[in-house]
Amino acid sequence: MDLFKKCEEFTLVKEVKEKGIYPYFHVLESKQDTVVNMEGGRKIMIGSNNYQGLTSDPRVIEASVKATEEFGTGCSGSRFLNGTTTLHNTLEKELAEFLGKEDCVTMSTGFQTNLGIISAICGRKDYILCDKENHASIYDACKLSYATMVRFNHLDYVDLEKKLASIPEDAGILIVTDGIFSMTGDICDLPKLVELKKKYGARLMVDDAHCMGVIGKTGAGTAEYFGLTDEVDIISGTFSKSLASIGGYCACDREVAEFIRHTSRPFIFSASITPAALAATLEALHIIRSEPERVAHLTEVAEYMRECLRARNIKFADSKAPIIALFTYEQDITLAVCKRLFEEGVYANPVMPPATPAGQCLVRTTYTATHKKEELEEAADIIAKVFAEFGLIEK
Repeated sequence: MDLFKKCEEFTLVKEVKEKGIYPYFHVLESKQDTVVNMEGGRKIMIGSNNYQGLTSDPRVIEASVKATEEFGTGCSGSRFLNGTTTLHNTLEKELAEFLGKEDCVTMSTGFQTNLGIISAICGRKDYILCDKENHASIYDACKLSYATMVRFNHLDYVDLEKKLASIPEDAGILIVTDGIFSMTGDICDLPKLVELKKKYGARLMVDDAHCMGVIGKTGAGTAEYFGLTDEVDIISGTFSKSLASIGGYCACDREVAEFIRHTSRPFIFSASITPAALAATLEALHIIRSEPERVAHLTEVAEYMRECLRARNIKFADSKAPIIALFTYEQDITLAVCKRLFEEGVYANPVMPPATPAGQCLVRTTYTATHKKEELEEAADIIAKVFAEFGLIEK
């Protein structure tokens, strides 16, 4: 059989485009912000992970430009060889301090970070206990590690314990969870995970991609939010959300960090983060640390939008995160709703199988600390108008 036959038979995209409801690859023509220009029109942006609104902050932009002038546009090699700059070392030191860990390893993307951590520390004789709604990078990391992956039902820690109890006593065990789950904004029950970790002699890794700058008194994420920093063995995350850049991090004990630096293939064989991205990340981190009130304000912004949606009888998934998932149920309706929202001036993201079960599709909306109340009210009015068109308003 021709290797490319599967490509020829992949007709879903063509079919959706023919219906006029294809939702992907919209073209941004301005800075990422609360209001953007997209494909010639003004759009209220509620589909970005720019939680602290720092991608367009002049301080972050200036730091990025200065780093390019000083260090050039790239590092031309891996961290392992010629690709380490003073910026890498400074960022790792400051992140470790901020997150309350001994050491930190940075990698070129958040996706690569999870691949690099899990594939290094887990092997064929080990077991990885994975929440079913963990990020795709965690699933791929489990495959790359050759460890036995055991999935437990989402936020179901009774199910997790049953599966932990069945693992051989001499096996290495890693429990891995998202801190905030990206589709619905659920927050893991970290105290329960710590309890099970101790009971079964496991190690615990939390992916804080959607938590840095979002929860915790100072924005340090899930472990700070629950007051359990010392109990989480590995904290991973990304720079592409609150930190307004690109890259990822692994904060952990020093001996674990050194092991990852010297054994992780995704780390060793990838080019290092560019100076511009490093400097932007550092400046964003400095802003979050010096302006901790931004974290509380982000929570207030998200809660105000929930109030706006409730007032308009829009049904959404309950969460405390700046992620509000609106129920649209069926796939074609979800795609059509996103198209109409876009036409009316709101950008949001469709969430469909396999990211959700069939019949439980969502429109995922996300919020930024710099959103203005009038922008949120305008977006809520547009959502209400479009949802009414499709019979999605709660009676």
